[in-house]
Amino acid sequence: MGLTRQVEIKSDGDAFHEIFRYKPHHISTMSPGNIHGADLHEGEWGTVGSVIYWTYTHDGKKKTAKEIIEAIDEEKKSVTFKVVEGDLMQLYKTFIITVHVDTKGENNLVTWNFEYEKLNEAVEEPTTLMDFAIAVTKDIETHHLQQ
Repeated sequence: MGLTRQVEIKSDGDAFHEIFRYKPHHISTMSPGNIHGADLHEGEWGTVGSVIYWTYTHDGKKKTAKEIIEAIDEEKKSVTFKVVEGDLMQLYKTFIITVHVDTKGENNLVTWNFEYEKLNEAVEEPTTLMDFAIAVTKDIETHHLQQ
């Protein structure tokens, strides 16, 4: 299954892509109410195969996620993360997150895509998690516009 949402940002699309590729550990300072930390467990920042451990608050609860960077496409400005451990794995067999930025002059479009397989039919669609991703996107935009 999949879920996709787009949001327009006024800040620099290249800088936004760079954050998710090379500097996810800076997001906690840009969106402190949502992201508490991103720690590199294996590999190097910005490289395929790297493992990142996230701590965040979603739906009022502190949660964790361990993700592997599965793919990076510089041309398309996209980064794909595969969740391998953490709270999402209690609900989903697989959960893959792709964040992609389209840059066209002043207008930049951030696209979030979730591909997932639920453990069972009772599991809800990850719409509140998508709302969370959009909120983090807006926090990063606000941070950059204040610079």
